[in-house]
Amino acid sequence: AVTGAGFVLAALRLAGAALLSPGSCAFEDSACGYEWDYAHLPWALHGEGHYISVDTSYEGERAVLSSPELYSEEWSCIRLIYQIATTSEASPDPARLNLYLRQEGESFDRLLWSAKEPSDSWLIASLDLVNSTKKYKVVLEGEMGQDKSTSIAVFEIKITPGYCIECDFEENHLCGFVNRWNPNVNWFVGGGNIRNSQSILPKDHTLNSELGHYMYVDSVYVKHFQEVAQLISPKTTAPMSGCLSFYYQLKQESSIVFTVYLRDVSGFYEEIWKTDSALSADWSLAEVDFNAPYPMEVIFEVAFNSAKGGYVALDDISFSPVYCSNQTGTPFNPAEAGCNFEEDLCNFYQDHKDGPGWSRVKVKRNVYRAGDHTTGFGYYLLANTKFTSQPGYIGRLYGPTLPGNLQFCLRFYYALYGFFKMSGTLAVYIFEENHVVQEKIWSVLDSPKGVWTQAEISFKKPMPCKVVFVSWCKSFWDCGLVALDDVSLSLGSCQAADLVLPNPGECTFEKDECVFTQKKRGRGSWHRRRGPTPTSYTGPKGDHTTGVGYYMYIEASDMVYGQRAYLVSRSLRGTSGKQCLTFFYHMYGAGTGLLSVYLKKEGDEEEIPLWRRTGEQSISWLRGLIEYESDKNYQIIFEAIRGVSMRSDTAIDDILFQAGPCLEVEEIQFSSGYPDSLNEIEY
Repeated sequence: AVTGAGFVLAALRLAGAALLSPGSCAFEDSACGYEWDYAHLPWALHGEGHYISVDTSYEGERAVLSSPELYSEEWSCIRLIYQIATTSEASPDPARLNLYLRQEGESFDRLLWSAKEPSDSWLIASLDLVNSTKKYKVVLEGEMGQDKSTSIAVFEIKITPGYCIECDFEENHLCGFVNRWNPNVNWFVGGGNIRNSQSILPKDHTLNSELGHYMYVDSVYVKHFQEVAQLISPKTTAPMSGCLSFYYQLKQESSIVFTVYLRDVSGFYEEIWKTDSALSADWSLAEVDFNAPYPMEVIFEVAFNSAKGGYVALDDISFSPVYCSNQTGTPFNPAEAGCNFEEDLCNFYQDHKDGPGWSRVKVKRNVYRAGDHTTGFGYYLLANTKFTSQPGYIGRLYGPTLPGNLQFCLRFYYALYGFFKMSGTLAVYIFEENHVVQEKIWSVLDSPKGVWTQAEISFKKPMPCKVVFVSWCKSFWDCGLVALDDVSLSLGSCQAADLVLPNPGECTFEKDECVFTQKKRGRGSWHRRRGPTPTSYTGPKGDHTTGVGYYMYIEASDMVYGQRAYLVSRSLRGTSGKQCLTFFYHMYGAGTGLLSVYLKKEGDEEEIPLWRRTGEQSISWLRGLIEYESDKNYQIIFEAIRGVSMRSDTAIDDILFQAGPCLEVEEIQFSSGYPDSLNEIEY
């Protein structure tokens, strides 16, 4: 286990319940205003053991515990001390403990953290809560899974102002810092005036007293050359940048190397600080600029060369969102390196030496040529050969300069038309700033013709660099069209982005139907599908999310004229204020029927129509926007009605619920398409 020789931890003790901040609880004689949801399993309070728990002795799937309403304008840290105990080793459906943030004005809870590892003692989780002006609640959910006997216990929840990577080591959970166990050298807790503690320093830094605590590592047990002890911070859970500071003492007879590293999720180490002074008899302050745009751990590492090495002590790690040199650093904003080409080229540009390679074009809604990816009726870039008749034509599109030494994930959508051979017609290069080095990091191999397909590439370069999109046509006879849209850049690798907890208000249908269920009547139902629909001249060729993923659609050949299919959301939380619903719909096919969206409030019989389209609309996925409000709990219903012929496969994809008014306005909420044959259907 993590608890090294020095981590002998007593039961959690808190300095009196009076000092607890709102939302914190040690579950001693009460649940401190936490309430459980009676619709689910009950939580049991064990006052003598100072914990609250739920187990499988009751039938049920989950237990929900929610905090009183909280408010904090400053950055805070939630520390959760918990344990999942189970009898079976590995289960396909294990018990889980989830922690959600329920913000005022949001219909969905945001999942901040989830754990399923069973353990034989308590574990600690540390979660950063970014400062916000909204009121919120913390919601804990225990999912029981399929195990026969499982229990989930919560010993303490503590919400304190400040950052999770800060620590003064006065409490014995050590703020979630852990020692990476090594047979010979380890970080120990020092101080506290315990007789048997190997207290090598007279006073800690926090309290400047013998009763205070600090962390230390001693060379007395070193057996080998270059023994290493590591103290690892909790992982950051929100992007942060600023100044990391700590106090240390270093006493050495032979060389000690004391280093501070950042380690990202993929295990990459970056050194950010190293001791320069040989000796510091008193506590010295170290300050280092710290930049964690994606989850990172801070590692304090001490390497000894001999058993007479001396020791290193560490105390009072703290963080300030202002860089140490007192500049408010402007961290790089990845949004500036993306573009949907609706207004202009954003920060992309072309080199005029190349001639006009890429042009910004827009296609009106039609049933022959696909529109852009962003809305279906907006702008995208097309590299075409209208302007050049010489073979060997190249169009280059340069992105803005990106800082070096950061991990990036680049995503974009492309579509190809009219090539005999696809491979190599579009490639992505990285130009390092000196413009001498250019490295090809991606090129198209093969893709379905005319479908917007997503590409994603992770890269990291030591020097500042630019992304360049190159469209290349080898011989004049084999020049088709290359289309590009919705370029976005995010920090962290693309794989790490997949580990990020899903946005609860978003449904791409890639894994399942999310918050939606079927309301079946007869044969009319929605199907989840990838690739083209079976009938030609109707339905999409691929989904909207990636081009090769899943969407929901009605199969007209299984239905009769006028038959309806319903996709109904679960009950969503009512809020005061406007909400915005975005989705993509595909209505292509001469016989297409109707697609409508309704709002059904709890307790009301009637369904309020919010949006409707009739008849064939476009060969593209089009974006729908709906602004609505409901202070009662409510459901959203998508209703599709099959049209006059088999060619009426209607599809939807990429549904997104957002709090607040829509930032854009949709021109028409209710419109009929080209054919008006459906007016005789009553609705």
